[in-house]
Amino acid sequence: MSLDSTQENPFDLSPDELAKLEAIREALLDPSPRRIGRLDQWGLADTYETYAEIAGYREFSIAMSDGTMLDASLSVPRDLAPGQTCPAVVLPAPLISIGHRAYLGMIPRWALGGYAVLAYSQRGLAKSTGEIHVAGPQDVADATEVINALAQIDGVDPDRIGFFGSSYGAGTSLLAAARDPRIKVVAGTSAWGDLFASLYENGTRHLAAFEALVKLFDEDRCSEEFRNVIEKIRSNTIDDEVREFAGARSPKHYLDAYNSANTPVLLTTAWHETIFSVPAVVDLFTKLTGPKSLLVQVGDHGNGELAGLAGLLSKPTEMAYRWVDYYLGGSAGDGAQPQFGVRSEYMHNLLSDLRHDSWESYALPRRRFHLADAAAGERDGQMSEGGPKPGWTRSVKATGQSIEAVVAPKLVQTGLAERMGLPHVYKTAEIDRGLAAIWATEPLERAMRVQGDLEMRVTVKPQETDATIVAYLMDSDPATGRSTIITHAPYTITNERPGQATTVTFSLQPAHYVLAKGRRLQLVIDTNDPFFADANTAPSALELTSPQGAESYIDIPLHPLD
Repeated sequence: MSLDSTQENPFDLSPDELAKLEAIREALLDPSPRRIGRLDQWGLADTYETYAEIAGYREFSIAMSDGTMLDASLSVPRDLAPGQTCPAVVLPAPLISIGHRAYLGMIPRWALGGYAVLAYSQRGLAKSTGEIHVAGPQDVADATEVINALAQIDGVDPDRIGFFGSSYGAGTSLLAAARDPRIKVVAGTSAWGDLFASLYENGTRHLAAFEALVKLFDEDRCSEEFRNVIEKIRSNTIDDEVREFAGARSPKHYLDAYNSANTPVLLTTAWHETIFSVPAVVDLFTKLTGPKSLLVQVGDHGNGELAGLAGLLSKPTEMAYRWVDYYLGGSAGDGAQPQFGVRSEYMHNLLSDLRHDSWESYALPRRRFHLADAAAGERDGQMSEGGPKPGWTRSVKATGQSIEAVVAPKLVQTGLAERMGLPHVYKTAEIDRGLAAIWATEPLERAMRVQGDLEMRVTVKPQETDATIVAYLMDSDPATGRSTIITHAPYTITNERPGQATTVTFSLQPAHYVLAKGRRLQLVIDTNDPFFADANTAPSALELTSPQGAESYIDIPLHPLD
C-alpha cells in the first residue's frame, strides 16, 4: 500500500470554504447590508451584523525593524469609554496559503468577548515579505515587534495580552511566550513540543510529513539556513546543525522560561497525529509546573479545531476561549471555568469526554504481553501474559515496498475520517507473512480499553548493517481478518557489521482506544511504510528473535472498559 498523494495539499480548503472566507472578509472590511447579506447563504449574516455594531476591522502591514512587512488584520472594540481598556489576543497564522485569514471565523467570538484581535502571517507566509525561518529566533523577535505595535493602539491594555495559534501558529505562540513576558497566557492547538522528535523518531525520518510541510512552506521562500536543513534531512545527514535548528524551535527547551513565569499553557493534539510527535507534547505538558491543560482528540493534525477556526463549535477553540478569558478577563467563552489537567476522547467516539488531573493519573498501568511463536497449525505468533517466551525466530523480507499496514493512507485526511467514525480498515488477514511478522492475543472476553503509554522490546538481526522496522498495534476482528489501527512506531537500527543482533526497546505513540468483546489485539511488524524513511537494503531480510534474557514483549495499558 502506498501513501495516497492524490491531494496536493492535505490542508487545502474547499472552494466553498474559500468563498465563505472571502465573503466574510469583504463583510468585515465593508459592513454594508449588501456585503453582510451575502453571508445569509451560510447562516452568518446575523453574526457579522452584530459584529459590525461592536467592533471595527481593518487589514494592514506591520513593518519589522529589518524592513520586512507582515500581513496583518486588526479588530478593535468600538466606543470604548475614555480611559477604558480591553484585553487583546494575537493570532499567528497556521501554515496555510491564506495566512492569518484562516482565523476570520473566530474574530466575532473574540470581539463579542471584549477583545482586540491582531492576526498576522509570519514572515515569508501568505502576503508577508521576507524569508521563512520556521518559527525560528527571527519569528520570535517579530512576535515581540507585533506586541509593540499592538500596545500602541488606543484602548489596548498592554498588561492583558494573550496568544492563540493553530499548528504553525501554535509553535510561534509557544516560542514567543517563552521570550516575551508581556504574553500572559498562551493556547496552542495541534501544537508541537519537540521539533526534532517530530522529524526524527527512533532514528527514523518522518519523510512524508516533512515533505508535505516543505511543500506548504515553498522552498523558494525559505531562508538559506532552512534550505540547508531540508537538504540534510533528505540526505539523512542528521548532524549538529539539524539538531540545533530543531532545538531552537522546540518549546521543550524553554521550560525554565514557562515555569519561572508561571505561564498558563493550553495544548491540544490528536491520537493519530502524523505531523508532530505526540509523546513530545505529552512530555512538555508533564514538565510544565504552571497552570496547564492538555486535550487529546480523535483524528489527526488540525482535525479537532477545524470547525472552531471557521467560527463553529469545537472543543479546542471553546477551551481556548475559556482559557484566555480566565487569565485576561474577557468573555469570549461560555462563562465556564477552564479545564486543568488532561481531557481526552477515545477512538473513535467524538462524544466521549474523559478528564483527569494529570497525565500520571490518566495513563493506566501497563500489562506485559510476551511475544511467542505460533501455536501448532497457526501462522501468526501469540501475544500472551505469563512468563517470557524465548527461543523463536521470525524472518521478514525487506523489498522496499509497503504492504497493507501503514500509519495512514492519507496524511490528515485519514484522521478526519476517523473523527466521522470511519477509521481506515486494514485487511491484515491478507498480508503476506513473508513480508511481515504478526502476533495476536486470544479473543477478548470482555470490552477493554487501551489508555496511556505503550512500549515494546524486540531483537532484530538484519543481513545488512542498517534496518528499519515499523510496529503497528491493531484492533482485529477474528471473524473477518480486518483491523483498525490503535498506535504505531518506527525504529531504525544502525550496526557496525551485517548480521549483528540488536535488542531495541522503544515507545509507541500513546493511545486511548476501546475494543469490543471478542476482538483481538494484533501486533504487526514490517520493514517499510511510505510515511517513514527506509534504511533497509532491498532485497534483503531480517530476523526478529526473542533470545534468553532479552525476551520480546509489548507493554499495553489494557484494562476493562468499566
